[in-house]
Amino acid sequence: MTIDVHYGISRTYTRALSAGLTLVALVSLVGVVTLSAEAQTFTVLYSFMGGAVDGAGPTAGLIRDTAGNLYGTTAYGGSACNCGTLFKLDATGKETVLHSFTFGADGAYPFATLIRGAAGNLYGTTYFGGMLACGGGLGCGTVFAVNTTGKYKVLHSFAGGAAGAYTYASLVRDAAGNLYGTTVEGGTSGYGTVFKLTVSSRQETVLHSFRGRDGQYPHAGLIQDAAGSLYSTTPYGGAHSSGTVFKLDATGKVTVLHSFAGGADGANPYAGLIRDAAGNLYGTNVSGGDLTCNSGAGCGVVFKLDASGKETVLHSFAGPEGAYPMGLTRDAMGNLYGTTTGGGAFDYGTVFKIDATGNETVLHSFDNSLDGANPSAELIVDANGNLYGTAPSGGAFGYGTVFKLAP
Repeated sequence: MTIDVHYGISRTYTRALSAGLTLVALVSLVGVVTLSAEAQTFTVLYSFMGGAVDGAGPTAGLIRDTAGNLYGTTAYGGSACNCGTLFKLDATGKETVLHSFTFGADGAYPFATLIRGAAGNLYGTTYFGGMLACGGGLGCGTVFAVNTTGKYKVLHSFAGGAAGAYTYASLVRDAAGNLYGTTVEGGTSGYGTVFKLTVSSRQETVLHSFRGRDGQYPHAGLIQDAAGSLYSTTPYGGAHSSGTVFKLDATGKVTVLHSFAGGADGANPYAGLIRDAAGNLYGTNVSGGDLTCNSGAGCGVVFKLDASGKETVLHSFAGPEGAYPMGLTRDAMGNLYGTTTGGGAFDYGTVFKIDATGNETVLHSFDNSLDGANPSAELIVDANGNLYGTAPSGGAFGYGTVFKLAP
């Protein structure tokens, strides 16, 4: 399948990646409704200029250090290949490109949010590049490390086949420094994998290959509990082919906690999960829910899955208050925050809040001007309740923004 994505890139992608990328350009909704929102102060911290200057199209979320510096990725821009950057944004708004990808051994197209190691190093993934003999010369992706001064190294290049290929998701790190993640394709059935990477030896181990009934094409990262069990989602597969929530325990056993039916319970979870102290899981689906929205396909839901596997839909999106929700974050009071790639007052997406009673509030509607458009990543929240995020398009130059939303 050939698709056109932002900034003039046109390539032949896998079916799974095509579905994932087009989330930033989903169909428009009928009608524009102006909604009242909580009193918030929205600030654009940085507008990307595109090209080789600073990157373009930040599709991933941010991480923040104790000094207030923000770190992230842009999927495009950077070097001449237009295949992404790693950046730092300091508290004054100064942006520094830590690495520009070259579509070589270093990788290309970092779609995932970075994570931070104990020594301050940053870890992430790229979808293409690495071992270029894989994937018809495009490479099957990498796992990398970079320090805060920009020293970059590839920890692993995926070889395809049973070893997995194409990493769309962020990583999780255990106490010993091992990294865990998912690949969209590869594995014994071609439906993707869960992998472990031992950083000291750079040894990859496939912990699970998806077979279809347990899920297909995982795009989301993992979370890990105290017992070492891993949890995440797949946007396809399961009992109804509409996606799953799964658990992979420390012995390698996979349990499907929920198979989405594609109706009121939602369908196609592209984003990962968050977990509370009681073991409840929270996530989003980009389809299903209110089937009067999006010509009967639904505009997505926010859901809760308790420890017994019972799903509760916390909110079904109908369009004016947002559509196609992505990742969530949770504050100390139990409020959930997230973004939608579409809907809102101007059809360019929203930042929303769902309180502990299930009430949804639009905190900001993007209008595709200076503020940005089509946010597709999870937010982060600081101790003062400020939210930080990215939008992959819009802004002063049309190449996306980094923003802050203050209470």
